Amino acid sequence: MNLKNHSDITNNTIIYSDKENEKVKVLFFGRNNKLIVHPEAKISGTTIRFDCDDGTCSIGNNNFAGFIRIGQGCSVVIGDQVTCTNGCYISTAENTSVLIGDDCMIASGNEIRTDDGHPIFDIASGKRINISRSIKIGEHVWLAAKSIVLSGSSIGNGSVIGLGSIVKSTIPNNSIAVGVPAKVIKKNIAWERPHLTLAKPFLKPDVSCITKSRYWEMTHQDDVIVTQKDNFLSKIIRLFRK
Repeated sequence: MNLKNHSDITNNTIIYSDKENEKVKVLFFGRNNKLIVHPEAKISGTTIRFDCDDGTCSIGNNNFAGFIRIGQGCSVVIGDQVTCTNGCYISTAENTSVLIGDDCMIASGNEIRTDDGHPIFDIASGKRINISRSIKIGEHVWLAAKSIVLSGSSIGNGSVIGLGSIVKSTIPNNSIAVGVPAKVIKKNIAWERPHLTLAKPFLKPDVSCITKSRYWEMTHQDDVIVTQKDNFLSKIIRLFRK
């Protein structure tokens, strides 16, 4: 169905606005799912698919584009001012969540996955070895083209994930992480949105040529990623599950 206010007999609901967006597709295959989209969100070309029951998705006032899969009891929260150059694939399963903070910049060919899509078992014990785990991406994070964020990862505010990198760990704030798997190669950095060729001045040798954002902080300890956004997102998740 198209994106519009909706409620059905299986308790699937969409909270959007009085208008209808024919360029956004919403698919319900379960029960008790909820989608909340900011009325000013520009998410044309996006598909949001609820595969199971008790899923929630909240999309803020942003320019996200891509495919979002919501699994059993899962949550996806995308904050405000998030931009996406081309379609981003988000997948959740098994009671996990993806939390993306405000002002993140997502490039092209990116994936964010709390799950592997299929189970893998240890032959001797029969136990599952690829358990799904939640992902938390802080505010003002730049995911460069073709970078992937996998289950259990956390990325702190103001960090950059390099081209083609795969994250499956904790990346502290204001750091650059690159490689497969991604490793921190530089701390105490800050990045800004003005493009090198599309925004004047066309030479940007130092910070005097741009307006600094509020995300200029020294890198904290690697195992400490605490943001004001965490409490806000937690409140949203609790609200969804009432």
